[in-house]
Amino acid sequence: MAESEVKIGEDYKKFVYKFHESMVSNKIMLVYEGEINQEITNVFSEMAEAGMEETEHETTRKRVYHVMVECLQNICKHADEKEYTLDVGRGKGILMVGNDETQYSITTGNVISNSSIDGLAEMLDRINAMNPDEIKSTYKQMIREARLSDKGGAGLGFIDMVKKTGNPIEYLVQPIDDEKSFIVIVSRVNRIVE
Repeated sequence: MAESEVKIGEDYKKFVYKFHESMVSNKIMLVYEGEINQEITNVFSEMAEAGMEETEHETTRKRVYHVMVECLQNICKHADEKEYTLDVGRGKGILMVGNDETQYSITTGNVISNSSIDGLAEMLDRINAMNPDEIKSTYKQMIREARLSDKGGAGLGFIDMVKKTGNPIEYLVQPIDDEKSFIVIVSRVNRIVE
């Protein structure tokens, strides 16, 4: 073995293979884990847009782009500010974009404070329970009243995502310890077929 060669453990090689298998079976076209900032948002939005087939309907491409930017901005704005032992802190998270024959899925995940979970879950459940007319009117009302929380749009981005996609926002909260949890958010964009 040459000095420049790195010996990779069998467990790691198996992990890479299983990860690849999982990406293929789940039709994941983009995965990123790390710091999320405006530059990263721009780069990955461009990559996802380029990764979509040129034959993809323009409205589908625009919706995927819009939802992805909104999801990434949510991580930038709303990830918990503490530095954690998992080496995950403010503005760090994961992004995955996948697709199948009928839709694209944009998945993000980041660490949040346990004190934020109930409010976020309540907001997402309330938004998901709204019909399309309620989504539109709530969105317009929030814009008119400029209702903002201490971290930004008080759910305006989530409402906008549901308004644009017509699909509920899926989420899962995975507890880490007494102070923090990891939240996974999935937004789905239906493909428009002509």
